[in-house]
Amino acid sequence: MKYHIWTAGCQMNVADSQRVGSELEKLGYRHTDNYRSADVIVLNTCVVRQSAEDKAAGFLWSLKPIKQARPDKVIALMGCMVGVRGGGKLAQVFPHVDVFMPPSEPGPLIDYLLARDSEQAALHYRHRLQDEELALVLPRHQQNRLVSAHVPVIYGCNHVCTYCVIPSRRGRERSRPVGEIAAEVRSLVAQGVREVTLLGQIVDRYGYDIPDGPRLPDLLRAIHDIDGLYRIRFLTSHPNYMSDELLDTVAELPKVCEHIEVPNQAGDDEVLRRMKREYTMADYTALIERIRARIPDVAIATDIIVGFPGETEAQFQRTLDTLAQLKLDVCHVAMYSPRPGTVSAKMMPDDVPPEEKKRRLDAVNQLQEQIVAEINARLLGRTVEILVEEKHRGRWKGRTRTNKLVFFEDESGTDWRGKLVNVEITWTGPWSMRGVLPGQQTPSLRLEPAVIAGIGAPGD
Repeated sequence: MKYHIWTAGCQMNVADSQRVGSELEKLGYRHTDNYRSADVIVLNTCVVRQSAEDKAAGFLWSLKPIKQARPDKVIALMGCMVGVRGGGKLAQVFPHVDVFMPPSEPGPLIDYLLARDSEQAALHYRHRLQDEELALVLPRHQQNRLVSAHVPVIYGCNHVCTYCVIPSRRGRERSRPVGEIAAEVRSLVAQGVREVTLLGQIVDRYGYDIPDGPRLPDLLRAIHDIDGLYRIRFLTSHPNYMSDELLDTVAELPKVCEHIEVPNQAGDDEVLRRMKREYTMADYTALIERIRARIPDVAIATDIIVGFPGETEAQFQRTLDTLAQLKLDVCHVAMYSPRPGTVSAKMMPDDVPPEEKKRRLDAVNQLQEQIVAEINARLLGRTVEILVEEKHRGRWKGRTRTNKLVFFEDESGTDWRGKLVNVEITWTGPWSMRGVLPGQQTPSLRLEPAVIAGIGAPGD
């Protein structure tokens, strides 16, 4: 019996798909990349942008003749397209779908499979006994090969940013118990994972829904001493909840990486007010200064939305000026897209033309490319620690503690996957770097013209 999972969207969806796969593995199913040969097909969907929703719908329609040819094939729809309220009208639109699953909830699919085949229930029980110490079972093709994994720690969101559809689709905040999270991390480490990223729509609010409950610093401390775990990251943060205690914990715990993701979304106070972000640019700038003061050599990432309703050229220019001033390591930029049910879609006209949104997006990307090239160039000639993830086009690929991509070559035949390696940086570009292992011949250190042109390292 085989299963196939198609995943779109954010890291939380990736983690949700991982959890569905784990339950199917315990049920006796095995993963396949070929959805046509799968007995169970799961589509884990995203609706943050219309293009993502359209892509999922297109794939669903393509499965209809496959379902007609094989009625026993199970098709499950999961994620934000379904939402916390369940299938509803989707069942009428897509009658060939057997199961509708809210985000982060594999239960409906597992219950459906167990109810369909009572013999399967006994098999499910036997596999659970076999894997009783593995809270999360990776597919066999990922065991001892997956180096980094995402672990959700808080679901949902209580904020109502005017552009965001997530709260209505994923529901209110629900923090997972510390013990449950630690058990999942231990099970991942037992299967070869060496780095985990703790996930939440606002990860800093972990435990806020539990009276006198733990907070994110407590959780970081709880999993820090798990044997075999090398690195810990967390995302995404919100400027209003990044406390001094959290920053001090990052600085103090050796396994927690100097890597902070804290979205800004816009560089103008009026735009931030209309977005209902509940901070000002002065607040955000002060936070960046506070992070850098407490965590030496930290890398900071942000998110920006261009073309939000009513955003003027002057307001957009303030965003560019902010990015030029703060010089952050990463900027994820997106064009505003009105989503059904959000305040901005109901109350604010989408009045920035698509071609102007694209121009603004390109301007942010061009500026950020220059900034990152300058930041990475400072590492030229330095030795950095990387966690090796895989071999890519003949080169080993890994990331620094600050989440920068590094490639290196080694002809010794050593399998570096999952190992911490010190590498001397010999080439830097805006999107990746190259280095050599200690003791190997070091090419002349120079900043190649490709860096100035904004071209990543060959093999990037």
